[in-house]
Amino acid sequence: MYRIGELAALSGLSRSTLLYYDQIGLLSPSGRSEANYRLYSPADRQRLESICSLRQAGVDLVGIGTMLASAGDDTSAVLQRRMHEIGKEISALQAKQRLLAGMLRLKGEGGPKSTVDKEMFVEMLRAAGMDDNAMKQLHTEFERREPEAHHAFLLSLGISENEALLIRKLSAGHDRDCCGAHHDHDNSDGAEQA
Repeated sequence: MYRIGELAALSGLSRSTLLYYDQIGLLSPSGRSEANYRLYSPADRQRLESICSLRQAGVDLVGIGTMLASAGDDTSAVLQRRMHEIGKEISALQAKQRLLAGMLRLKGEGGPKSTVDKEMFVEMLRAAGMDDNAMKQLHTEFERREPEAHHAFLLSLGISENEALLIRKLSAGHDRDCCGAHHDHDNSDGAEQA
């Protein structure tokens, strides 16, 4: 039998994490010592190893609880759902990667020579699976890493100087709601986020 501190050390988790798992019914100790310490069995340790493996795979605690409470179809459904989520995450990351590679290529060619306008660019991002939040992240990261290249890129989309400056300001975090809803309509300054 393992005391909570021993099991925490063996698993690499904190004592508070194990207490939380007990609180939500994910991993309860098999017993208590005479001094009322939590005691975990080898079976509890195996259950914790399963929990840790599923967490590393990105399965949330509710999904893990469902899987451990039942065998068969529920387990498969949770794992399939996580596989689908990972596939969507990979697609979104690949779209961002392709976009950034194109932006870097533009920078390497000495500046913008694009025939893509703002509307076409937004359409391409949406077709690649990016939502407003992902587009905001893209602009924020572009502005953080390469502010001048970001500016040149915005101008290459046919965006006016004032609108490009506003987008850069918003992307730099000066306005918390910079890109979310501005793709499809104008904001108060007349700028539409690309």
